[in-house]
Amino acid sequence: MNRSFSLSNFLLKHAEFLAFVGLWLWIGIFQVQEKDAESWKPFLMVLIVLLPTQLPGFIFSWYKSTLLTNFTRNQFLTYWTGCFLICLPILTDACVLLFPNYDSSLFVGATLASVSLELILVANYYYLKKVQHIKWIKKIGLENAVLLSIILLSIVISAMAVSSIGNPAFDTKGQLLIGFVFTPAKLITHFWTFLSFTLQFLFMYLCGYAFFLVNSRLLVSKILKQKGLILYILSALASIAILYPIIGQLLILLPINQIFGRDIFSLNPFLLENGFGAMAIIALSLPIVLAIQWGAQNTHILSLQKEKSQTELDLLKQQLNPHFFFNTLNNLYALSLQKSEKTSESILRLSELMRYTIYKGQEEKVTITQEINYLEDYIELQQIRLKKPLQLNFEKHSIDENVQIAPLLLIVLLENAFKHGIEPAEETAFLNLSLTCTAQELTFSCENSIELDKAEKKPGIGLTNLKKRLELLYPNAYTLDITSNNVIFKADLHLKLS
Repeated sequence: MNRSFSLSNFLLKHAEFLAFVGLWLWIGIFQVQEKDAESWKPFLMVLIVLLPTQLPGFIFSWYKSTLLTNFTRNQFLTYWTGCFLICLPILTDACVLLFPNYDSSLFVGATLASVSLELILVANYYYLKKVQHIKWIKKIGLENAVLLSIILLSIVISAMAVSSIGNPAFDTKGQLLIGFVFTPAKLITHFWTFLSFTLQFLFMYLCGYAFFLVNSRLLVSKILKQKGLILYILSALASIAILYPIIGQLLILLPINQIFGRDIFSLNPFLLENGFGAMAIIALSLPIVLAIQWGAQNTHILSLQKEKSQTELDLLKQQLNPHFFFNTLNNLYALSLQKSEKTSESILRLSELMRYTIYKGQEEKVTITQEINYLEDYIELQQIRLKKPLQLNFEKHSIDENVQIAPLLLIVLLENAFKHGIEPAEETAFLNLSLTCTAQELTFSCENSIELDKAEKKPGIGLTNLKKRLELLYPNAYTLDITSNNVIFKADLHLKLS
């Protein structure tokens, strides 16, 4: 594994820590701006005195990924409470006492900002884990979200405008201003006025939304993508020239112009100010549209990669199961030739193994207990037909029965031990198995005797497929170490489960 420093990995892992650093720096910048300071000294001094109020956020965000991985939910909440609800207020009070030359509101404000940032990050984490995967949320998309915002904004502004009617502070002779007031009773008594305002404000905002749609669905997705930047700029200017005089004329005709006692829009539909407004909408929406389209393209690529990985995984399973049954049927064939009384018992054991392989093997996860039972059934089946006694030792440590893993992983190492080490042995063979499984990791060790002259030089299909499956199922979260000398073959598998 490459452990060299990677800036991208560092930023990805500690993005929340960098957010807290940014907050700390911005508070310092705003403070020196308020004091009209023009040198680095007051800026650095503010950062120093504010540092204790930001330390809990720094420390918690730096170790947050580790806490989420290694601790239970209750333990995580305990650490969160200790940092932000206990340590942070104590450090804030200490700063107020230690730095009397600074206004206490500076420290209180910095503390509230730190807590607010953490709550935003918690909400974002919850959204990414729970909300964004909800089907109806996925279907909304950027364009529909903007449209919903426009509708809500039109309703709110219209409600404030109607609530301002009859209020001397806002409703004067020949002029109505929109105040920050809300009177539900007036919405009922002036319902038709409220509806008229809402429709007219909605039309106004939809005119701007039209430029956003043109930019999103035509200019960026078609012109910029296929014809390049120059034609995109020229096409944008042409679109504005075509649309803004027409839209300007429609806005001039709205009755709302006279209701507010002045022309909201100039009587000149060719006023360049309206054209500049359209340019601003296109310019501001360009990076957003590009980011959304890049995200959609990246999601599509990831989906294709996932489908490809799943297809490869299914093919590997199809190769694994026939390989296992081929070996087992050979064992039964040998017993039938000997007319052994163990044949019927072997067939029963094989049916249990087949049932597990066919049904459980197709599931994404199985419990570790089910996988252990499968290993033990396989061992019993093999011991029935072995000519020589087997020195078997299977140790199980710290088994968390609730842990789930991908099925049919451990059996490959066990099967390999029997096929290449135990079955060909002319003398007494041994097999040492060790399994440790906690919520965080699994370690499985398989050690068996071998005879050098009978050992194969190349790895079998089972081990090759196992490595491919591990790479698909547990990328960068597993190690498979295989060692061999003249008499012992050992395979150690380690999985990081969380």
